[in-house]
Amino acid sequence: MRLFYCGDVIGKAGRAVLLERLPELQEKLKLDFVVVNGENAAHGFGITSKIYRELIELGVGAVTTGNHAWDQREMLAEIDGLPGMIRPLNYPAGTPGRGAKVFTAATGRKVLVIQLMGRLFMDPLDDPFACVEKELSKYKLSAGVDAIIVDIHAEATSEKMAMGHFLDGRVSLVAGTHTHVPSADTQILSCGTAYQSDLGMCGNYDSVIGMKKEAAIARFVRKVPAGRLEPQDGPATLCGVFVETDDKTGLATRAEPVRLGGRLLENFPVL
Repeated sequence: MRLFYCGDVIGKAGRAVLLERLPELQEKLKLDFVVVNGENAAHGFGITSKIYRELIELGVGAVTTGNHAWDQREMLAEIDGLPGMIRPLNYPAGTPGRGAKVFTAATGRKVLVIQLMGRLFMDPLDDPFACVEKELSKYKLSAGVDAIIVDIHAEATSEKMAMGHFLDGRVSLVAGTHTHVPSADTQILSCGTAYQSDLGMCGNYDSVIGMKKEAAIARFVRKVPAGRLEPQDGPATLCGVFVETDDKTGLATRAEPVRLGGRLLENFPVL
């Protein structure tokens, strides 16, 4: 299979570059399944059902979230009615939504998408390692599902790397999100799982993690409230990872970062 996971979409600029460049990726890379992290798509804070539907209409198969899942309060009431939306699996029992789901790609192949949230420097949630272990007891690569994508939404690269090695050989891809800066460690781990510590963001990199610089800098310099952070408009870069898997095993045979448009050095995988 050919999979693409797109990093955190930040506001209008991030949505615009996704709309502009994702069709080209789908056509040239012949993608079977696309996942997008949309938790910052609504003016930098959360996601709305309207934006979710726009992403689905664009050809996105699953939309993940993270610690900003509930910034748009409507999501608490609406997420159960959005079949392609995923929130972290290790939220407490009774939290609206789902943390894992098996999707059917256009080719008929089955893709399990799981999202986890880290605990280092994050909210005190349930153990993500125990949660994913329990979920994977229900599914195995090449025996019920053709690919398994795991998002680890976390601050600490050590926690993300530990999760990658913990799941190596059991899932197709472990992708880190949340920090909005693409890491340079795209690789296939020793047992066949593709890994990248952070996919980066779809947003304007002439910013502070997608937000206007002045207010962000003021928070560090003055240590007093300096107004609400707002997404930086302008030319954005689409960031993510492209993964090819073996049809027999579901494990990765290729993993390559994607960077398109904006300020960052471009990388467009070639088939």
